[in-house]
Order: sequence, then structure tokens, then C-alpha cells
Amino acid sequence: MRIGTVIPHLGAGASPAGIVRAAQRSEELGYDSLWVAERVLYPVDPQTPYPGTTGGPLPDVYRRVFSPIETLTWAAAHTKTIALGTSVLVMPYHNPVLVARQLTTLDVLSGGRLRVGLGQGWSKDELDATGAPARGRDARADEFIAVLLAMWGDDPVEFEGEFFRVPRSIIQPKPIQQPRPPLYLAAYTPGALGRMARLADGWLPTGVPLAGVGQMMGQARQMAQAAGRDGAALELIVLAHCMLADRPQGPGRGEFAGSLEEIREDVEAARGLGASEIILSAGFSPLAQSEEGFLQALEQLRHLA
Repeated sequence: MRIGTVIPHLGAGASPAGIVRAAQRSEELGYDSLWVAERVLYPVDPQTPYPGTTGGPLPDVYRRVFSPIETLTWAAAHTKTIALGTSVLVMPYHNPVLVARQLTTLDVLSGGRLRVGLGQGWSKDELDATGAPARGRDARADEFIAVLLAMWGDDPVEFEGEFFRVPRSIIQPKPIQQPRPPLYLAAYTPGALGRMARLADGWLPTGVPLAGVGQMMGQARQMAQAAGRDGAALELIVLAHCMLADRPQGPGRGEFAGSLEEIREDVEAARGLGASEIILSAGFSPLAQSEEGFLQALEQLRHLA
């Protein structure tokens, strides 16, 4: 099972120098991948309550956020081998033609290290702010992915859909990774899980209890088989937000919360579900709110998988 981590691009302590130090140290420690999230704004009075907080405000770390593709490009320039992933880009915020060009550039500049995670988003404030249409979100997501695949395919590229159009064109460069970079979806509804099963290389969930992850992954594999794909080939990548504690939390603790040994139990449970990768994020843990604390958390979490 591969092990990844999240770059410290969120929170009051996020900085260009801190991103570089964490990226380079992650590579030195043998992490397989670096990941970034996407947040557009921090609504003062959110229309969509954030799950897990009293009253629904977003966690404070979301008050300061570096944007994802630029952050990964910065990290790519200061590392050599570690993979670079988005967890996740929110499709309704973006134009797929431009995103395909940005991601291709990142793949080429990094020497073929890109991994693409996509999602549908949940914040009405961010959807409103980015002008995301309310109509046809599922159909738009299908087309968004289809445009990416077309842009990454052979020239001349051409696409004609209900929402997006690419005139017959030469589009260069292409990603170094062929036929394309790995593509993962964060999916939680039956429709989104079906999209993942039909179009992606794997599932990238977070916040789902591990028992539910196992059940939903089984459903996704069946959906893939029904679509004529090899369901067993779908990857499961678990994004685990770790809340490190200096002493055991005991019964009733949340998953990936507690002492290192308690979190290790959850990591092993994810391995038992057949996860091909686990992303251990310390970004919400109090320990990781300073640059030195984040590096310390990187050291501790590396030995869990």
C-alpha cells in the first residue's frame, strides 16, 4: 500500500518556504505522493454547513489557502520523484479545456508525476462565487471528464457536447504519462459512484467510515463490471485526516484520531479493505499548525504504513 501526504498549503502558517520544506522532506522520508485540496473562499455565514463543526462554520485552516495546481507546480520545481495529486479539483468551478492544459503542463514540467483527483463540490457559496450552473451537474461532470480525455488523446482533437465544445485542433504538448495521467473521483452519491466506476481509475473518498468505504467500493466494482470494465482494477485511495494526540483516546474515538498506535489500527483497517494508497493528512491536527510541527507530524505518520 502506497502512502501519501498533504502539502501544508492550508492554514495561517502556509507559506512558499513551508511548502518547499514539507515537499522535500516528504520525498526524503519515502512518501509516495503529495496532495492538495481546493478551497475558493471562506464564507462568513456559510449557506452549506460544514459537517463536523458546531453550527457549521468551516475549519479555521480554510481561512488561508494556496490554490492547488499552482501549489503542485511549486512543489514539482523543488522535488524530483514524488507524485503530485489533486484531492480534489472541483469540476463545476472550472473550464475543462483550460484545466486539461494546466494539468498537462504540470505533468510535463514534473516529468510525468501528475495524478488527477476530481469532485463535484459541496459549498453553495463557492458554487455561486465561481458561477457554477445549477442545471445538469451530473451531465456536465460526464462531459468535463470526456473533454479531459479528448484533450489528452491523439491530435487532431475535437469534441462536441451539450455544455462544452472543442473545435478540431492540434493541442500540444500531451501528458508524459500515456495514455493519460491516473484519474480518480471523490464520489458519494450513487450517480457519482457510477461515474467513477465507468470513467475513472479509482475512488478517492474522505470522511466516509471505513465500514462504509468497503461496502461502497464493492458496489463500485460491480458497477464497473456492468459497464464492461474490470472492477477489480479500480484503485481505492483513502484520504485520512489524522488528529494526532499525545495519549490514547480509547473507545469512542473517531477514525484516524488518537495516538499513533490507534491511528495505525485504522491504517491497517484501510489496508484490509484493499486500499492501494492511503493519504495521511495532518493539516487539521493541532500539532501541525506550525511549520516545525507539520514536519514533526510528517516524521511520525510516515511509519504507519
